[in-house]
Amino acid sequence: RHFPPPLVHRRSGAWSHRCASVGAAAMAQEHQEYIQTKVNPILENLVTQVLLERPENPVPFMVRWLANQSPQAKEYFAGFGMGEAEKLRTEVKNLQEEVRLLEVKLGRAPSTTPQAASTEPAAAASEASQEKEKEKEKEKEKEKEKEKAKEKADDEEDEEEEEEEDDDDDEPVAPPASYLKKGPRSSVSAEAYGDWNKMKAFTPPVHPKSEEQKKRILQVLESSFLFNSLDKANLDVLVGAMVEKTAGGGERLIQEGDDGDVMYVIESGSVDCKKRIEGEERVVKICETGDFFGELALLYNCPRAASVDTKEAAVLWQLDRETFNHIVRDASMKKRQQYEDFLKSVGILKELGDYERSQLADSLQKESVTSGAEVIRQGEDGNRFFLVEEGELSAIKDGSEVLTYKAGDYFGELALIREEKRAATVTARTDAKLLWVDRKGFKTLLGPLSGSMEKYAKSAYA
Repeated sequence: RHFPPPLVHRRSGAWSHRCASVGAAAMAQEHQEYIQTKVNPILENLVTQVLLERPENPVPFMVRWLANQSPQAKEYFAGFGMGEAEKLRTEVKNLQEEVRLLEVKLGRAPSTTPQAASTEPAAAASEASQEKEKEKEKEKEKEKEKEKAKEKADDEEDEEEEEEEDDDDDEPVAPPASYLKKGPRSSVSAEAYGDWNKMKAFTPPVHPKSEEQKKRILQVLESSFLFNSLDKANLDVLVGAMVEKTAGGGERLIQEGDDGDVMYVIESGSVDCKKRIEGEERVVKICETGDFFGELALLYNCPRAASVDTKEAAVLWQLDRETFNHIVRDASMKKRQQYEDFLKSVGILKELGDYERSQLADSLQKESVTSGAEVIRQGEDGNRFFLVEEGELSAIKDGSEVLTYKAGDYFGELALIREEKRAATVTARTDAKLLWVDRKGFKTLLGPLSGSMEKYAKSAYA
């Protein structure tokens, strides 16, 4: 006869199952946060640098770029022989310096030899001449060593590139395979290099819409940082090219591994982005109203990196690959380049690394204010951090002016750092252009600078 297990064992098993489920969910959330905060910024800046340089073979370029991001990375890659070329270049420099010293020494010999010849016997003059010949021989040997070292360094670098080259040089270089396995990103920075990246004649599609539909699309686009940097003409092109799509709850919009030629912007509803991990699908990201997804396949001409299911009934706007690449991608790159130059002029932001500064440039929103306009008010909740791009503004506390802001200055940070109400009212003294980032972006991108900002505030606002 078989008896059921004791009740305590059955309860214990059920409890263990629930704990395992909670643990798996927590781990998925932890992975998602790690990818978004640690991995995505590095990869986005890497792709941008590849596009700016457009190397014939991007793989060695990317490896060297990654190796130069920190001393630890350099040491790590050196362990694989990646630093040999640099060592040889250093040897070449040392040899060049030795040759320079020999040339200086030989250059002084003629000025002293005649004087010595007038006082020393002929034998001494002959000995000096022999020494001079020896010096010349040494110089020639040094030159030969320098040339050999230089050739070796060049060969080392060529070998690194040749190891990464495809057997068929005529084939376009594909994006790194490891990157294509990544999940969808929260932002877009650039498009991979390849034949599909060549500029072609472009005529945007136009799908008829009512004025009510156009208004709805513009409201969604203007709330998304990916699109709000576009001018009115480009926004009109996007509005005309988009196609409305409605979906019920639980409907699969994108299948991982499929080819992709459209992306989506969510007007209402929400979706789960799922990736197959260890044999089962796991949610790696949730997209809601104003978010977008599916752009990765358009940028890299690669299969879908994740599946996407609606969590509830949703209204979406679908955009084709060509329109996206010709309108959105180019504007995004121009915006990044423009704002990165400005951010480098802001003193407090010099503590940021290159990829952190690029991520901030992508997230900035622009706002123009007229003279006399009130930007923030004392006592209100604070949800934005501001940078002054142009113009002048005044900070007024309890009716008295306490500070003046000009281009390159910033304000609004204390309410976000201290979780307090606005400490002062800021009003435009002239027409001004401001750049701002919301609370979430401030915490993520500028959190490491909170200490420096607090220190400055104590002296500036005292």
